[in-house]
Amino acid sequence: MFKPKSERLDGLSKKFAQNIVALEQIFQSNVGVYIDYANVRPWATKLGWNIDLQRLKTFLSSFDNIKTVKFFDGILAGDAKSEKAGKEKLKIFKAGFISKPVKIMKKSIDFTSIKPNSPDLLEQFIRKCLLLKYNLETVEYLNKKFKEMNTGGMYYLEDRKCNFDVEIGTTMMLDFEHGTIDTFILWSGDSDFADVVTKLLSAGKKVVLFATVRKVSKELNDLQTKGLLIFDIQKIREFICWVNQI
Repeated sequence: MFKPKSERLDGLSKKFAQNIVALEQIFQSNVGVYIDYANVRPWATKLGWNIDLQRLKTFLSSFDNIKTVKFFDGILAGDAKSEKAGKEKLKIFKAGFISKPVKIMKKSIDFTSIKPNSPDLLEQFIRKCLLLKYNLETVEYLNKKFKEMNTGGMYYLEDRKCNFDVEIGTTMMLDFEHGTIDTFILWSGDSDFADVVTKLLSAGKKVVLFATVRKVSKELNDLQTKGLLIFDIQKIREFICWVNQI
């Protein structure tokens, strides 16, 4: 049952009563929420609005059968902005905030020993299935850009990585094995979760993906035939967006 934890939520719940009823039907029995923020954060570009993490947590906490909210995100060590954001997330989600250091991978773009028509450098950045579709002129053009970057003094690019698919999948399975959660709410559209979602569905558990249109992988979309439900978060915009975007 929805028990609004603020006056604003109370007002919104009356204005958008149908959406609250729909969520109450989804949030049945003991519910666990798992948020893959590295996957969720970029949705703002598509959505045209931003998620307010404090409002999100307050909203979810207003449903009395949501037993746990686990929020996964990385922290870039030495970066003041990232470290400050990490502290704010810890304050909001408390023990539910799971973090680890962001890894910085250096990828070489040194063109010195590369032939103009070689795809060797491009293979680091472009999937092979797409690279094979490029003609010789395209490969040479892109390599020319690498050479220009070298001339400007740039010989590598930094790629930041902090995937939580293993940690999230493991956490969901542990909650399942402990028998503490019956309905699993996953905020992500990443294909890496297809296996764990399949296992939970096969075990008779309810799994609901909270995502947005065209941000769900084919692998997860296909699991709708096996019982996966997908909830478009546009329906709860007013409850979780920045206040000035309501």
